[in-house]
Amino acid sequence: MSKTLADKTALVTGGSRGIGRAIAERLAAEGATVAITYNQSRAGAEETVAAIEKAGGSAFALQADLVDAAVIPGLFEQLDREFADRKGSRALDILVNNAGNSGWGGLADATPDSWNTMFAVHARAPFFIVQAALSRLAEGGRIINVSSGAGIRPLPVVPIYSMAKAAINNLTHALAMELGPRRITVNAVAPGWIRTDMNAAVRENAEMVKAIEADTALGRFGEPSEIAAVVAFLASDEGRWITAQVIEASGGFKL
Repeated sequence: MSKTLADKTALVTGGSRGIGRAIAERLAAEGATVAITYNQSRAGAEETVAAIEKAGGSAFALQADLVDAAVIPGLFEQLDREFADRKGSRALDILVNNAGNSGWGGLADATPDSWNTMFAVHARAPFFIVQAALSRLAEGGRIINVSSGAGIRPLPVVPIYSMAKAAINNLTHALAMELGPRRITVNAVAPGWIRTDMNAAVRENAEMVKAIEADTALGRFGEPSEIAAVVAFLASDEGRWITAQVIEASGGFKL
């Protein structure tokens, strides 16, 4: 494989499992030095880093509970030190805002705390992570936000999650306009139903699986690697003319 991201640096939040892990592994395979964040899944983060290094890539993990925006300056101080030691510079080429938490719970089940926690991770954290990254982002850099098809077609079973993902889509457009003069592209990738541990319970229900597959043009759940492929394209030089877009990667769910 050609190293389309050779000598680049990347930060992938929530990179210890699922879609985030697949993105981190793909960016590293393309040659980037990848930092991942994790909250509670230290073992998962260590496994991800080990897998990347075994494949010949470079990665490291940093702990950060992104429910608390106050941890973000400290996260970037750690990131600066690691990149300076490994690359001789604190410059960041690729930022992937992927970290998330479970969005299940309808209107009747919602509480102010659940609302705050959901928006803290899915909307507030990306905003302040980008703010902290501004002085570090290289000219011609990339910001890629992991959104959801629910941000475009809200689901009543996850109204708070749907709202938060709509917010990240809006932020993507606003940032693209602000950062365009620096040739920094800003896009969002909106997955549909992807085979991850966050929806394992759904996939244990045969009737739900049948309904989801029937509503998907390609007739199946997606794989994390398929989302990672879209992110890798946007992060590469081939994606340099794409910005301010929410790219749905759902296999044609509910067309």
